[in-house]
Amino acid sequence: MSSWWFLILAGFFEVGFTTTMKLSDGFSKPLYTLGFFVLALLSFVCLTKATATIPMGTAYAVWTGIGAFGTAVIGIAFFKEPATAYRLLFLTTLIASVVGLKFVSAD
Repeated sequence: MSSWWFLILAGFFEVGFTTTMKLSDGFSKPLYTLGFFVLALLSFVCLTKATATIPMGTAYAVWTGIGAFGTAVIGIAFFKEPATAYRLLFLTTLIASVVGLKFVSAD
């Protein structure tokens, strides 16, 4: 599997662990707490595999960008967080930046 696929997976697992962190209610719900730890571990394992060929700074920026965007979308869709025009604009520029990093980064 390509390092970029590992990086994308790491980002999705990050969205999962931030969501289960919220659902764990301060780590007081055991199933969501377990989910948090499993997803966090998977995220870091995939991020580690990605940094084998992707520069660390690029990988970290892409990982956090995917995580931030995905977590914000989950917040809007499931936790009734505001979806203002400015928020959506800046989330869009975040994704454009992540995609841009892919195109200017050498594997």
